[in-house]
Amino acid sequence: MKKNLKFLSVFFLCLIFLCINIAKAESSMDLLLKILIKKGILTEKEAEEIIKEVKKEEIKKKKKEEKIEKLEEKETVKKLTKEIEEIKKTVKPLKGVKLGFLWYISYQNGEKDDKDYSQVVLKRGYLTVKKKFNKWFSARLTYDITTIKDPGAGESDPFNLSGSIVGRIKYLYAKFNLPDFIIFTKPYIEIGQVHIPWLDYEEHTNFYRCQDTMFLERNHIFNSADRGITFVSLLGGEIDEDYQKRVNSHYPGRYGSIALGIYNGGGYHANEKNNNKVIEGRITIRPLPDILPGLQFSYLGLYGRGNTEEKPLWRVNLGFLSYEHEYFTFTAQYYDGKGLQSGKDENDKDGYSFFLEIKPNRKISLIGRYDYFDPNDKQNNDENERYIVGIAYHFYKQHKNMFLVDYERLDYEDSTKEDENRLQFTIQVKF
Repeated sequence: MKKNLKFLSVFFLCLIFLCINIAKAESSMDLLLKILIKKGILTEKEAEEIIKEVKKEEIKKKKKEEKIEKLEEKETVKKLTKEIEEIKKTVKPLKGVKLGFLWYISYQNGEKDDKDYSQVVLKRGYLTVKKKFNKWFSARLTYDITTIKDPGAGESDPFNLSGSIVGRIKYLYAKFNLPDFIIFTKPYIEIGQVHIPWLDYEEHTNFYRCQDTMFLERNHIFNSADRGITFVSLLGGEIDEDYQKRVNSHYPGRYGSIALGIYNGGGYHANEKNNNKVIEGRITIRPLPDILPGLQFSYLGLYGRGNTEEKPLWRVNLGFLSYEHEYFTFTAQYYDGKGLQSGKDENDKDGYSFFLEIKPNRKISLIGRYDYFDPNDKQNNDENERYIVGIAYHFYKQHKNMFLVDYERLDYEDSTKEDENRLQFTIQVKF
């Protein structure tokens, strides 16, 4: 009995010793057992039984720990799988989504209506969201901020918003990519508040929209978007990649491009005020793609009614010559038409414009532009002439992010109107 008690006491002492120093348990236990055997306290058989019991306990403990680890690992995997599924549900609608930002901020110092002015202007701010659903269908939304100009608003009027920054929808359309057919390459259709055929094309030849609007829009003939349907296509394949990389990758049809559509006629500034629809079409020909790839001839035709209940005639004929090179771009255009998009008059009009950009390198550009416009061919001394000169520094990606300093002068033949001039510094940011 005493021998058994002695055996149990030694056994429990061994276990306590193992718990105190687990890292050295095996070697310490061997040493202890050897000492106890040497002293005659334990026999070798009793020592072997103790070792077997300890190993059994270790195996049980290890299995238990492994089981717990497996359960914890399984639980962790289950939790992570659930989180990943939740993330997928959130991210899936964003697949194919692209965001674009573009804004022009200017400081202007000039003279208008015989008054001097000096001001910082938030000229434009665009937020564009595009979503590609598959190869043939995509959608676009462009949100546009602008400054309200209402010179007739009274200062005491509590609803006077003149000078306020407001937001509006510039583009909102569904786009359908079509298969190539005959000479038409990469054709597509836009439905909704869409690009009209002309200004998107011109603004990708003259990249200085940040200076101000193009010739026809500047004289209120039309603006750049309307509600309707537009068909666009390149002609005869694409111009070579080297030209696109060095000169211009927009509208890169080997033999030109085409755009045509039917629209409400009010533009994106106004709702339709009559039931008339306006037809517009542009055709651009690149006659010598291998010899003079930068040479293109364009024609724009428009026929419809001005956006009033009276529906005055509105007609546009525009011829446009452009030559683009790595080191310069030149354009010349002649306009002959009748009426306005707004429907404010039905006068015969004409005018012409020249634009030149000299690009000695991809960082610096010199620009010049001359506009002549006659708002009423039947009236004398109502013409105006506009002169623009400027220098641009492209600090990140040519024509996308730039500093532009320009001087503009507007001279009126009408002696009752005061000439205008303006010095302007503009930052354009696009990403």
